[in-house]
Amino acid sequence: MASTADGSTEATWGADPLEFQGGFRALKYDHDASFRSSLPANGLAQWNTTDAETQSSTKSANASLSVGYSNVDWDFLKNIYGWASVQYQAWARGDLFIGGDETQHVVLHTDAILEYWIDDTHYFGGDFYSYRNAPPVFHLDPGHHRIDIRLVRDVRAFGGILDPAIDVVIGVEQVSATLEPAKAGMLVSDVIDGRLATPHGSVYLRNSGAEDIEVTEIYATNDSTNSSTLFSVSRLDADSQVLIVRDDPDSAPEQAVESKSHGIIIAAGQTRPVNFNITDPSQNASSITYRITYKVVDSSKHLSLEVTQNLNHVSTYDPHKITFMHPGGIVSYAMLRPPAQNATCRHKQNKLPILLALHGAGLEADNPMVTAALDSVSDICAWTVFPTGVTPWSGDDWHNWGFADVEAAVDAIPAWIQYGNWTGPDVDTGRWIVSGHSNGGQGTWYAVTHWPDKVLAAVPVSGYSSIQKYVPYELWQPADPRRTSVISASLNNYRLEMLMSNAHGIPIQQQHGDLDDNVPAYHSRFLAQQLQLAGANSSYNEVPDQHHWWDGIMTTPQLVAFYRSQTESNEDLPRELDEFSIVVGDPGSMGSKGGVKVTQLEDPGQYGRLHVQGRTVKTSNVLGIEFGPPFWKDSIVIDGQPLDLANNNVNLEESVSIRLSNSTWIPEAANTKDSSLSRKGRQLGSMTALLRTHGPIIVQHSGSANTSRLALQVSRNLHQYFRADTVISSNAEKVSITNVTGNVVELALGDALTGAGKDFPIQMSSSGISVRDHRGREQRYDEARGAAWLQPLEGERVKLVLWGADDAGLAQAARLVPLLTGVGQPDFIVLSEEAKWKGVEGALALGFFDSQWQITASSVIS
Repeated sequence: MASTADGSTEATWGADPLEFQGGFRALKYDHDASFRSSLPANGLAQWNTTDAETQSSTKSANASLSVGYSNVDWDFLKNIYGWASVQYQAWARGDLFIGGDETQHVVLHTDAILEYWIDDTHYFGGDFYSYRNAPPVFHLDPGHHRIDIRLVRDVRAFGGILDPAIDVVIGVEQVSATLEPAKAGMLVSDVIDGRLATPHGSVYLRNSGAEDIEVTEIYATNDSTNSSTLFSVSRLDADSQVLIVRDDPDSAPEQAVESKSHGIIIAAGQTRPVNFNITDPSQNASSITYRITYKVVDSSKHLSLEVTQNLNHVSTYDPHKITFMHPGGIVSYAMLRPPAQNATCRHKQNKLPILLALHGAGLEADNPMVTAALDSVSDICAWTVFPTGVTPWSGDDWHNWGFADVEAAVDAIPAWIQYGNWTGPDVDTGRWIVSGHSNGGQGTWYAVTHWPDKVLAAVPVSGYSSIQKYVPYELWQPADPRRTSVISASLNNYRLEMLMSNAHGIPIQQQHGDLDDNVPAYHSRFLAQQLQLAGANSSYNEVPDQHHWWDGIMTTPQLVAFYRSQTESNEDLPRELDEFSIVVGDPGSMGSKGGVKVTQLEDPGQYGRLHVQGRTVKTSNVLGIEFGPPFWKDSIVIDGQPLDLANNNVNLEESVSIRLSNSTWIPEAANTKDSSLSRKGRQLGSMTALLRTHGPIIVQHSGSANTSRLALQVSRNLHQYFRADTVISSNAEKVSITNVTGNVVELALGDALTGAGKDFPIQMSSSGISVRDHRGREQRYDEARGAAWLQPLEGERVKLVLWGADDAGLAQAARLVPLLTGVGQPDFIVLSEEAKWKGVEGALALGFFDSQWQITASSVIS
């Protein structure tokens, strides 16, 4: 049965018309039944039977399903609505049979699926990009089990040109019912010149049992000789959870160093990364083996498992894997190629810039398709870095999570230099030449518009401008324009066509194939035009008769000439510009331009704008500004107000912050601390601020069976889509959230919520939610079923509260945890029951918090 919906982005909100009839799960197969739909002829959808291709063995089974609709005139719809018309949803029902006489322990793979039901239990998140990072664990009794899957078509994942079928895979695999590797091997760096390039390592572990497991030790073994260990392993803290570590596997347990009374807890059904450091292997080691000791929580019986990882030996000067710590507390990797031996480079202080090469969607950074793309310019005077963004879709399209990975990869180079005793040219980590293809091209535009003072030059290839330009949100369920404007505003930071003025002064070489049917060349043509209108002209090379990808796409003659000219540039950064403008969607992910950085907006639901001409500054919707040393020469005039910092005892060799207070700009002393209520830094932005965590994310729940299950779902989704680490904790366990560095997700029912504070504008009780608007008026929503909102924590941390009036309402709220880009989750959302089929229109209230965590005028309080 098919019905309209605009891809995975709206599906996150619910927006399922069948929910008006109690949901697909409530329907029984009836060949003669029909349902209203806006896609098929006569506006009716019906049941249909489709055979899946199946494969089965004693340990696993797969079902591949392709669903299409011959009673829909897709070509006509595309002529009118474009690709938006082929983003649709449907439901399918199947059956899983468990043989034998005993309960079977299995994981379920849901490739290209976002939402499903197993028997009578709902699961949201699935595995839309087919990562297979964190499949759910089931303990199924023998017999038949019904599977209902929501089929959601997304153009970015499935394409927009060919027949708009939906292809999904359901896979079931028997597991051990205890601790086991979630991925084969472990994540370690390559070996260069006989030693590991970097010491960070990680292994992904899944608890497929029914009880929580504690990992207590990890140590290296030597499978070839008993005389010594090949590796010594030292601990890395996983927030408040710490491993017991010993270098010698033959030492007695009491000789192990134990820094805390417990190890790393992996909840039943949870997947977590476990981090460690590794010293050098022997010169010719081809693999490493390590043993992990664990036990069921509160048990004294220890068990162990071993994992082996083959080592990849490469030359120092070839692209090789380096590992490092992502701010989220996980080990990530990038591919690094240092300057070639034959490169003749003359740069200031012998420091070379970094050439960043951002990959497209669906590719790992170690794929030769990525690393070999720049082989013909391997002799350029730069450090070439191929970041991964943590996942093949770069986490969140090279935005918060993915771009933090880019910055961490850049910052890892000095450590690589020191660790490997490098004697070649040094690196300038503040000078980037950013390039990228497809999604990486969009990531290049993101870097240009968000970190202009670090971007020496840019090469966006076949990149798109924004999700909304890629596939418009035309066919979402109808909604009040006030509500859709809030959703649009929550995506302001990623609407790159609105931010082109930030690129002024940066040399840009665009490229696109004129026959591209994946990312149409319109995107590059459009952005070239917007650059011109912003006074920031780029060079644009449109290649005739070429599609989205071709061999040599990243090294056409135009691009090679540009790489060479820009890597030889000695231009100072940040640039001193006589006149420039800055447009800001989210100051929390925005760097400086011309030494000027916007730090806060008056209303984060609107763009902030700043124009500089000489020493005259004009602002709109800007509350805080930071000026770097290159900007200050004389006094300035800001919004008509003269401001002479020299008379305010400000050190002009450091950055200077000013703030708008009662319509007057005043300097802020360096030692002045904002109140704990002030919203700043990593707290800014929409709900995606959760992804700016520094350390594992804490997922707290009340301890009930349903909140515990949903906490596991949140944990699994965050690992599935970001490989993020989470610590699951019930309120009864009283894990302190003040002694950790990570952000928090709290699931609460009724009035069972901690730390909201009586002055916070959102309050809850056992029966509903009340919201206080910007004028101080309180609106109570007794009909509210679920809600999600941000709250401040110490140290620029945030808590994402998921609230439900009941279990179903809490599940509705849990859908809004950021997973997929383009969904649009503002700072707070209150949901009615109708949101299940109306989507955004079913929101009772939604909007933004200002700098003092009060609700803004641009919010919707109905």
